[in-house]
Amino acid sequence: MNKKIAIPVNETGVLDAHFGHCKYFALLDVNEGEILSEELLTPPPHEPGLLPRWLAEQGVTDVLAGGMGQKAIQIFNYNNVNVFVGAPKQSAKELVEGYLESSIEFTANYCDH
Repeated sequence: MNKKIAIPVNETGVLDAHFGHCKYFALLDVNEGEILSEELLTPPPHEPGLLPRWLAEQGVTDVLAGGMGQKAIQIFNYNNVNVFVGAPKQSAKELVEGYLESSIEFTANYCDH
């Protein structure tokens, strides 16, 4: 199964806990459980509701995040994008590998708005 997984990251490539204000998004293409490629995109300026639509337009199927507002989650779901919040602070590649192997735990949503 093909997936394109997005992770909000900081300048060092590690998960940025606040989805809406991250510097970059790491987009990893996955096929049959194997990471095929990784690219780093600079998101458009923060505007409520914009990032979920923008990422969906990039072909994203899944988002791994630390925290995210409920409205953003709803927009992702409307666009058939799966959202997993409460991800640990790791590099994008480590998070995707853990997600694919079911070896990381998604805990509480760090965002309360």
